[in-house]
Amino acid sequence: MSGPIPYSDSSSSISSQRKSSSSWTSQARNPVSLRLYKVLGTNFDDEATREALQTLSELYVNSSSSGSTVDASSKVKETPKSNAHFDGALLEDGEDEDDDEEERAQSSIGTSKLVENTPGEAAARARKNLKRDMELRLAEGSRHFLKVLSEVDERLVALQKHVSAMHTSCDEAEKQLQLSNEASKSLLERAGNLREERQEVEDRKSIVSLFLSRFTLTEEETEALTSRDVPVGKRFFQAMDKTEQIREDCRVLMAGEDGPTRAGKDIMASTASQLEQGYEKIFRWCSYEFRQVGRDSQLEVSTIMREGVRRLRKRPELLNESLAALSLTRQTTLTSSFLTALTRGGPSGLPRPIELHAHDPLRYIGDMLAWVHQAIAAEREFLEALFSIKEDGRLIGSAREFAEKGKMSEEEEWIRELMDAAVGKVCVPLKIRVQQTIRSQESSIMSYKIANLLQFYKATMTKTIGDDAVLSVTLKEITDLAYQTFFGSIEAQCRSLAQATLDLDDTSLTPPIPILDHVQILREIMAVYQSYLGDDELDDGDDEDNLIGDHNKSHAAGNTGFLKIGDVMVQPALDMCLDAGETKKRQRPEWDKDVFVLNCLSYLLSVLEPFAFTKPQRKVIQEAIESKVEELTEEHYLDIMTDAGLNQIASLCRNHDDSEPLSHVPGIQPAQLQSALASFSRWLSTSIEVVSSSSPRLSRLTLQRLHTQIHHAALERMAKAYGMICERVRRKENKYEAAATLLGAERPFGQVGLLWQIFGLKEEEE
Repeated sequence: MSGPIPYSDSSSSISSQRKSSSSWTSQARNPVSLRLYKVLGTNFDDEATREALQTLSELYVNSSSSGSTVDASSKVKETPKSNAHFDGALLEDGEDEDDDEEERAQSSIGTSKLVENTPGEAAARARKNLKRDMELRLAEGSRHFLKVLSEVDERLVALQKHVSAMHTSCDEAEKQLQLSNEASKSLLERAGNLREERQEVEDRKSIVSLFLSRFTLTEEETEALTSRDVPVGKRFFQAMDKTEQIREDCRVLMAGEDGPTRAGKDIMASTASQLEQGYEKIFRWCSYEFRQVGRDSQLEVSTIMREGVRRLRKRPELLNESLAALSLTRQTTLTSSFLTALTRGGPSGLPRPIELHAHDPLRYIGDMLAWVHQAIAAEREFLEALFSIKEDGRLIGSAREFAEKGKMSEEEEWIRELMDAAVGKVCVPLKIRVQQTIRSQESSIMSYKIANLLQFYKATMTKTIGDDAVLSVTLKEITDLAYQTFFGSIEAQCRSLAQATLDLDDTSLTPPIPILDHVQILREIMAVYQSYLGDDELDDGDDEDNLIGDHNKSHAAGNTGFLKIGDVMVQPALDMCLDAGETKKRQRPEWDKDVFVLNCLSYLLSVLEPFAFTKPQRKVIQEAIESKVEELTEEHYLDIMTDAGLNQIASLCRNHDDSEPLSHVPGIQPAQLQSALASFSRWLSTSIEVVSSSSPRLSRLTLQRLHTQIHHAALERMAKAYGMICERVRRKENKYEAAATLLGAERPFGQVGLLWQIFGLKEEEE
């Protein structure tokens, strides 16, 4: 394209057309006007349209000369949109396409050579020759493409030649390879077979290696089991565990459908021999260690020893033999240690020898029993650790639960047998020394203390080692001996008390010296009994009968409950008081036996009252006291009634059978009744001391409470007797004239309530 139409020409033309159109408003528009308006109304702002125009412009700019091209290009760029629209319209409509081919050829030949001299000439030429120019350009590009393809064809022909040569070479190589394969086929088959055989051999080798590692011992493990150079320890136990595991696995293999195999039998035989050698090695080691440990006073169980004993339990005969060596060693060691503690004491003399305290029997026996108890505790702790027995949750000091002989566990049986054997020899010197000490005692108090001490340790040992243990049997024997000695001494003392006589010249009514000595010994015995019984068992809220019964059960081995002691010591004291008082009464009638007996019984009861376990004895004494109190009350009542002059009248009133009026009965007629009431009034006025709870006879009672009780009881009976007399006198059938006057003439004027006030007593309600 040579360039757009100049802006001035187009604008002047457009303006002239607008003027002419305005002048032709009344006329119809012609086609040129319509075409012009269509071009002017076309919008070339579309991007694709502008790009096409730009390409077309570059095509024709490149066709012209350089100088004219630049000018045309600049002119094209400066052309307004209206000229572009106009040129586009002209291009779209085109010129007459019926021009002949000759003119087109000439115009096309001269297109590259023309120089735009007139503005718009290139655009006009472009509109005229656009199709031809495009066809020429297309033909030129096709020629260039054919030229290039001819070169490519030549190269492809050469490549085809090379490919054909390569195919030929490959065919030859394939033929050669086929010939080589056929020649090496047998060799490859042989190599494959060898490869498979090698893999099979490797698999068998790995299986055999695994089997040997699983079912055989290594040289180090065999050496650990059989060699004496390898000590018993972790390595040895690991070898034993592996041997036992091998035997267990081998049993599983031999339990198949085909039955035991020869390899299995051989493995079982070899491992059995190795295992037996291992058990023999453990047995020898344990026996040696037991002899060494058994000589020490401080017993300690190592982990290896505990493990060795656990494994030997699978061979009871070997374990029993090694434990027999331990038992023999412990017997010798404990006996030697006990004799050393008796005669030499501890290291450097501390603690001091036990026999230095032989002059103190209680401490002497207590030290020996304490040593044995400590040794038993240490021995049981050692054996429980040796057999790996866990704690059973038992509180310290509480009784153990011992099963029957057949129901006892195997470990418990071993422990009991070993403990019995260990202390069996210790029991001999212990029993001899305790028996000598018991027989040498003359004091019943000391004998009783020793017996209670032995009873305490016997109960403690029974809780620890059972009833059937040798030490428990020994303690039972010496405890029974101690109680026999004690009861023998108190029985002898009671016999001497029964033979004692009272001094006839002694007028006192207090307990005699023999009774005081006897009761003092009884007091000390009860104090000892209470100290061993325990304060917590003497609660006031406890049932005393149950408490005494329980304690008697705990002392049943030698009848050591206080019931027997009370029967032995209390009853003779009662009998002595009654018999001696009766004997002295016959020799000295003026001597007051009843007050004496009551004083003795009160003293004995006061000694027994602080101790709750003496309830049966206190009950017997209390009954005797109540009986004596009733006798003294009756005697005192008769005495004061006689002194007051009411005894005869009260007796007649009480025994009157209502067969005749009471006033007609001799001895209680009105004159006699008036005389008796006057005598009673005088007695009330002159015997102020008697009325105020004071009696010369009762004042000799050592217990003021009994004095008051007896005197008040007698006064109460007197007041009741006076009331009975007044009631009988007031009855009309007894025919007393002016009975109220008769009774009211003398104090207390027939008023029973006034008499109760005079006596200082509270009147009882009927």
